Amino acid sequence: MHTPNTVLVVDDDVAIRQVLTMVLTDEGYRVVTAANGLDALDYLRAGSRPGLIVLDLKMPIMNGQEFRAEQLRDPDLAPIPVAVITAHVTKEVTAEIPAEAFLPKPLDFDRLMKTVARYCSG
Repeated sequence: MHTPNTVLVVDDDVAIRQVLTMVLTDEGYRVVTAANGLDALDYLRAGSRPGLIVLDLKMPIMNGQEFRAEQLRDPDLAPIPVAVITAHVTKEVTAEIPAEAFLPKPLDFDRLMKTVARYCSG
């Protein structure tokens, strides 16, 4: 089910998931979280279609790059836009991982909110 006001936050850091949930919820978005790429894929494959995925790259079990590759292989999941959050935004990273946005850590919340607003209806 497509829920354009929902943001899926995929990050292994509990504190980051909590802060993003609080900030996005305060702005009127519904937030779902996953601690790794595999959990995120399970959520998506169960039929949910968020307006945007906010994706960390460095995670155990399935990292962000592996998640994005799997997502793009699935024609039902490939159209869901992704904003990558990482401490290391480099030309190599942006060339290797197809994404609609790259947000450096520490996060600039104004930039995050503009990115979320571009893909989600709050």
